[in-house]
Amino acid sequence: MTILIVSSTEDPASTNMKKCLLEHKDWEKYGKLFDHPVYHNKTIDSILVTIDDRHIRHENIDREVSEALNIELHQLIVVSRHRSKTGEPTLTTHPLGNFGEARFGGRDKTFVTSSPKLMTTLLRLIKKHAAADNLYHQVSFEVTHHGPYVDIPAFFAEVGSIEEEWRKEPPAKAVADAIFELLSKYHSEDELPKDTPVLVGVGGGHYAPRFTDLVFEKNVAFGHMIPNYQIEAGLIDKEILQKVFDATPNLAGVYIHRKSLKKSVVIWFEKVFEEMSIRVFRSVDLKPL
Repeated sequence: MTILIVSSTEDPASTNMKKCLLEHKDWEKYGKLFDHPVYHNKTIDSILVTIDDRHIRHENIDREVSEALNIELHQLIVVSRHRSKTGEPTLTTHPLGNFGEARFGGRDKTFVTSSPKLMTTLLRLIKKHAAADNLYHQVSFEVTHHGPYVDIPAFFAEVGSIEEEWRKEPPAKAVADAIFELLSKYHSEDELPKDTPVLVGVGGGHYAPRFTDLVFEKNVAFGHMIPNYQIEAGLIDKEILQKVFDATPNLAGVYIHRKSLKKSVVIWFEKVFEEMSIRVFRSVDLKPL
């Protein structure tokens, strides 16, 4: 179950996370690709590849690496910077895909298979390492957005949100240490506990505050997440919802952030989910951690 980790030289946060990952034991050089050394770690069965272009625009990197190295890949983790107008120090994870036009990589109205349990577990580990290192960063999901498109399950792990933070080692180390700890224990969704409900999140802002809070309190994992701004843009219909569900492995149902949505919108979603035979979960349905 080999994992592909991708770093980019044009991204200082990504470069820092790569450096911190390589400080862990058992990395060995495994040839060269994109004019950079490739590293393999038998302990976590992972390949670390470096590119020079932007992650979000490097489409089908899984196929490219697999063919070049003659290795079967099962999961992609991209280490990246996070940029925001507020500049708030943030450590995030998120799935990949586009609800509409693919303006930032990927394909129009297409979703990469998410990794709900791996991604959720990583977020909890990032929070643990950030607290242990006395970091001041907010730790949260981001909702589904941008590319690249790949055929294997994938998610991003990011440090944000301004250049000053991207160039600091402590936040990069917290994320890198969390990734290494995750992969020291798990390599696929099926290796994580079977009793964890996997949900699609509906509603809320870009940083998915309700879904983030839930995974820190409850036994639940989130795959793709649909924010208010995509709903308000008129991009969510049954066809898109079906694509989102199809790209969320082991789906148990959905969770609606009701307080963030107009009542009429909540009613519409509930009607559609009933028609699609998708269970709507409430927080009382979820067991505490």
